[in-house]
Amino acid sequence: MAEDLDTYTHLPLTIDPQSKSISLHPSASLSSIQTRALEAELSALNALHRSLHSLDPPHLVPPPPIPVNPKRSAQVAKLRDSGNAEYKKQKYAEAGKFYTLGIQMALARPLWEPSQLVREEVHSLFSNRAQAHMWMQEWPEAAVDAEASVEAKRVGNAKAWFRRGKSLLEMGRLEEAREWVGRGLEVEGEEKELAELGREIEQKLELKNAGGAGAGAGNKDGQGHLA
Repeated sequence: MAEDLDTYTHLPLTIDPQSKSISLHPSASLSSIQTRALEAELSALNALHRSLHSLDPPHLVPPPPIPVNPKRSAQVAKLRDSGNAEYKKQKYAEAGKFYTLGIQMALARPLWEPSQLVREEVHSLFSNRAQAHMWMQEWPEAAVDAEASVEAKRVGNAKAWFRRGKSLLEMGRLEEAREWVGRGLEVEGEEKELAELGREIEQKLELKNAGGAGAGAGNKDGQGHLA
């Protein structure tokens, strides 16, 4: 037995790249008894490897944190703030340019960064740009931006729900406006300004059906506070 412990035998082993299981290479020059003994040991080792992989997820090594570029986050925030500053000066076209740059920068984030971060950034930028469009009476553009904001964040985004509904109303698309505001109320609950807009739309529809005036030009600065 002492001689066996002092003897080193190099064995040609292979590892499967997919399953990571270890096996004896066919070129090994062992006797049938040695081959069976080694295969039994390798089988036990492979079984141990599989059992470790079958452990419940809490026992696994946690994934590394997802990297986020802080400079890009700061730049997006700065562009949003610059847009808000121009908006307060009633320079709505200039505000829209800053919001556009912020949207482009947020959407250009690498794919490995959290998608939820992008959604949080763009929902407010789209909503703010919609409000700038509304002040310039660019109703189709405002409607598109408000809808994009809702797509990024459906719940807790009453301003965007309102802005698209208001834009549809101003374009005379009353049925669409009623449907949209109704969906918004289902999501946001009885939000005050959204509910008031819903009642205004119903009044316009009643007038239209009664042969009266169509959709009037309501106050375009409803939900006028930026996100």
